[in-house]
Amino acid sequence: MPKFFVKSNQIKDNKVIITGEDVNHIKNVLRLNVDDNIQVCNLETSENYTCGIIKLNTSNIECNIFNKINSEAESNIYINIFQGIPKSNKMELIIQKCVELGAAEITPVEMKRCVAKIEEKNKCKKILRWQKISEVAAKQSGRDKVPKINDVINIKNICNLISEYDIVLVAYENEEKNTLKNELKKLKYKNNNIIKIGIIIGPEGGIDKKEINLLKEAGVKVVTLGKRILRTETVAFVLTSIIMYELGDLG
Repeated sequence: MPKFFVKSNQIKDNKVIITGEDVNHIKNVLRLNVDDNIQVCNLETSENYTCGIIKLNTSNIECNIFNKINSEAESNIYINIFQGIPKSNKMELIIQKCVELGAAEITPVEMKRCVAKIEEKNKCKKILRWQKISEVAAKQSGRDKVPKINDVINIKNICNLISEYDIVLVAYENEEKNTLKNELKKLKYKNNNIIKIGIIIGPEGGIDKKEINLLKEAGVKVVTLGKRILRTETVAFVLTSIIMYELGDLG
């Protein structure tokens, strides 16, 4: 059943009014009609409903709410991926797949070795595009929230955020001893309802040693992912998947 996100002001008297780009998607892409069913999720409460289409208008679609759905799509493992800005369209792939895997936020990071540079005048446009990709991936994977794509920050900004997390990890090719498993073991037995984890991933050229030292001083845990060097987009998928599995979300 196709899923769509709405806000609380679109739900009233046991009816839902769908507006915006979703109207075209329902009418002309999915070719749904009156009496077809869809799933609707309230972005502000994460409540899900089964709804039936009762009217297709030019600018909106009216639906009746049939029943509330109990959903467990969201994890108690809250992951923010601090991704060094990669080249070409890799960021789009990272966002799409990490949203599917359960990441809660993705933060683009300008690092010393980033080849790709985003001009200040283009940053808002980029973030809006990336946010749309997050929304589409959230719909496709049945999420109850659309992960936020944050504004572009730098390493010093990350250092100021460390205290907000249970742990912040950085995968570094020159680390040989401390493993991801070793750090995750320390989190398994915490009684927190939400385990908040930051993941820092370098761009194609990796993370500069001075940046690593800054992160270490701030309390970031440096880990190895093994003997093979992974592409930046692969690291995002691997770390998110392993963390979700080891801490129980996928196990």
